[in-house]
Amino acid sequence: MSAIVQRIHNGAKDLIVIRDPRTGEEVGSLAEAEPLHVRRAVNASRAALHDWARTPPAERGSCLRAAARALAEAAPALARMNNRETGRPVDEALAGIEAGIATLEQYAELGPVHRGHSLRGNPLASDYTVAEPRGVAVLLTPWNDPVAVACGLIGAALVTGNTVVHKPSERCPHLGAMLGDVLATAVPAGVLISLTGGSGVGALLAEQSGVDVVAHVGSSAAGARIAKASNVTGAHVIRENGGNDPLLVDDDVDPVWAAEQAAVGAFSNSGQICTAVERIYVHRAVAGPFCEALEQAARRRNRKGSLAPLVDVRLRDAVHRQVENALQAGARAVEGGSVLAGPGAYYPATVLLDCTADMDIMAEETFGPVAPVQVVDSFDDGLRLAAKGRYGLAATVLTGRIAHAQEAIAALPVGTVKVNAVFGGAPGGAAQPRGDSGHGFGYGPELLDEFTRVKVVHVAAPPSGGENGRP
Repeated sequence: MSAIVQRIHNGAKDLIVIRDPRTGEEVGSLAEAEPLHVRRAVNASRAALHDWARTPPAERGSCLRAAARALAEAAPALARMNNRETGRPVDEALAGIEAGIATLEQYAELGPVHRGHSLRGNPLASDYTVAEPRGVAVLLTPWNDPVAVACGLIGAALVTGNTVVHKPSERCPHLGAMLGDVLATAVPAGVLISLTGGSGVGALLAEQSGVDVVAHVGSSAAGARIAKASNVTGAHVIRENGGNDPLLVDDDVDPVWAAEQAAVGAFSNSGQICTAVERIYVHRAVAGPFCEALEQAARRRNRKGSLAPLVDVRLRDAVHRQVENALQAGARAVEGGSVLAGPGAYYPATVLLDCTADMDIMAEETFGPVAPVQVVDSFDDGLRLAAKGRYGLAATVLTGRIAHAQEAIAALPVGTVKVNAVFGGAPGGAAQPRGDSGHGFGYGPELLDEFTRVKVVHVAAPPSGGENGRP
């Protein structure tokens, strides 16, 4: 088969076979969890919940610190496996693992101080709120930053007293299994369970009646199915799904600087980032030098061979279909735009000019190293186009005018607006995606709230004196 990820039927078991996206060589295979395994995992997680939920938060935090230490020791092996399964360069994979370690340590500190509120009522009574774990948490995590994302969800879920059933992406199952083994050494049996499988296993987990919360980072289509299943099970759902993030370039910025911002946003990790730049609207006054600089930025990356492969041939072919459709509809590829010869799932940094709003390349998520550009006559025209679409993850505005920045912040229906920087942000930041991009806080201190329920407590003094009271 040409796909990097394939499933083969072997008797009663499905096997996930992974091939190196750089060479096409087989990395290995793992058995996919069967329905019985799913039910057993949820039941075991439920059995471990009582004691774990009653473990003091400080002790749960200590477990996360132990998990962080274990992850640091295993980091080189995990980075190598990440490189083999997804093609991510080892140094970038290590950076993702370091981010995961930092996140575990952060939640180890935040969990014990995740506090309720005191309420003002009768002065002779006590009124306050208590945060309680939701219960069994199913975590479905992606392949594009597999350790950092998983550690964020696992850390927040565990430190708030939930037990976890984790299913990593089927595109990096060996890495997911290794990560699960490493982190599980830091918690009691049953508190963290990992399962291997594809979308069918994820769907089955989301449909289990014994699951209390489902957190999913992945495609919008899968997220929609999970949200629908929760209407039946009653599980709380946290979703960070697809995006089609716009970049708006005003007429008063340095076009060469703006082009490099666009290149970083569109080509980093070969475009395989949820908040990657997916569509660009540039003011006509700076469009010429901006497009020329963006073309050169893409060409430099292609000549150096600095882009890693896409995760598999299946994704590469999907990216190329979008590019071909845009070219057939009138777009021009001034750099890239064709499948590279040779083995693996490589795709070049691609710049498309003369794009229009009705092209799929501008309306849908691409998840590859493609920078489609549409020229606009005014900032208002660009803002109007940037605010359109079914996704609502993030957006970036490059402008020197505070008024335009404020207008964009108010008008863009997204969870995150970035002004004059495609990436970055303060530690502890969190966002709520909108539309088809998801629902709920997926990271930051607010994620602790997503994994807990609030109970209001009212404690009144008993009556004094009388027949049933004491003098």
